[in-house]
Amino acid sequence: MKIKLFKEFKEFAIKGNMIDIAIGVIIGAAFNKVVDVLVKEIFLPPLSFLTNGINWENKKIVLREAVTTEGVVHPEEIAIGYGKLFEASVDFLIIGFTVFLVVKLMNTIRKKAEDPKNETVTTPKNIELLNRISELMERQVQLLERNGNNSDLKKTD
Repeated sequence: MKIKLFKEFKEFAIKGNMIDIAIGVIIGAAFNKVVDVLVKEIFLPPLSFLTNGINWENKKIVLREAVTTEGVVHPEEIAIGYGKLFEASVDFLIIGFTVFLVVKLMNTIRKKAEDPKNETVTTPKNIELLNRISELMERQVQLLERNGNNSDLKKTD
């Protein structure tokens, strides 16, 4: 049982799945830092400027004030911190929009790479092979039609 489990783990690791996951986690962590700086240092300061210097992170609705008597806080403050929610929402929108742009760019690159007629981009071998098979099948159909053997072809159309 242990040997089979180890063998399956080895196959999993060798196929590249584990490496792909690790790369995804590392890139995700780096991307998180970039987005955090983008939100806090690029987008929130102009928003704060437009709203007359409001610090969104500390914005809250106080439900009950803290009462201090003789330096001791007797019921603690109870508040709804909507500022952090606002900041997290801005983070989410920026991440969503950035991921959308990256996926759109990758799809554009993939479409160019998969187009066998586009000679500016190297076409992957599997796409070249499928294109070659398709061309051969089209030629075979044309030959069969020329020889009068197209009765079978009309049935499948």
